[in-house]
Amino acid sequence: MNNTNPNIAVILPAFNEEKTIKDTILSFFKELPTSNIVVIDNNSSDKTSLIVKDVFEEFDINGTLLHENRQGKGNAVRLAFNKIDADVYIMADADMTYPANEVHKLISSVLENNVDMCVGDRLSLGDYKKENSRAFHNFGNTLVQKLVNKLFKAKITDIMSGYRAFSKKFVKNYPILVEGFELETDMTLHALDKRFKIEEVCISYKDRPEGSFSKLNTFNDGFKVIFTIFQIFRYYRPFVFFFSLTILFALLSLISAIPVFDDWLTYKYIYHVPLAILATGLGLISIIFFALGIILDSIAHNNKLEFEQRILDF
Repeated sequence: MNNTNPNIAVILPAFNEEKTIKDTILSFFKELPTSNIVVIDNNSSDKTSLIVKDVFEEFDINGTLLHENRQGKGNAVRLAFNKIDADVYIMADADMTYPANEVHKLISSVLENNVDMCVGDRLSLGDYKKENSRAFHNFGNTLVQKLVNKLFKAKITDIMSGYRAFSKKFVKNYPILVEGFELETDMTLHALDKRFKIEEVCISYKDRPEGSFSKLNTFNDGFKVIFTIFQIFRYYRPFVFFFSLTILFALLSLISAIPVFDDWLTYKYIYHVPLAILATGLGLISIIFFALGIILDSIAHNNKLEFEQRILDF
């Protein structure tokens, strides 16, 4: 990587952002005039693409317009990460909520501190809570933060921030398997699991300008994020996941077997035959889950070894 004159790409996924896309592009162009500003039109039905082309031409901007018809932020960013080559990647929303003038702090973190993913922390300064009035959304952010930090023994403040800077090593070794707004959570989980270096820098935040509407759905996107954590937990902590199921089914087996034990101790005969069969079945399932946990944990460990070797060769 050339730290004195790095090749920087600004990734801006956009879905029906005709109200804000011009100002977003110009704000980043002002701060990073030599960067490649990449806009991914994610199946917009408004004039987003036309405005992007006009802005690029009018201001002689070194920009790239990509089209991704598969709906979802994850699909849009995946296309950009695959198509664009750079030393540092900046990811931001195209709605003017993230201040472009603070991008230098994120870039500096990657270039000077050898960070693989720098997260713009919206929460520590209090701006996000003040600007965002969606109580359930704030609750969801807090819940996900606590779950992720507990799971990976981390201290990440803003799990869902969409303002991030990445090293080339991270981008080219991050398989994007999610499609929607659970992308940021998935990025964080991948970085934590694969031991990439993460850093957070405090940034200011402001709500969308009047006339611009958020594409977030608190309950729908919140469920997707929780499901992503569930999947990562299952894939990357398989022993803990299946051991929890082992304990659950073992307890159910013991509870089902209480009347059976009582029969035997009292009458030396089993009258609750169906419960005896049920208890036996639940006990066998418990044993199977324990075996699965051991096997999948070994596979996950081997995958981590292979990933580390690939990173060393990058």
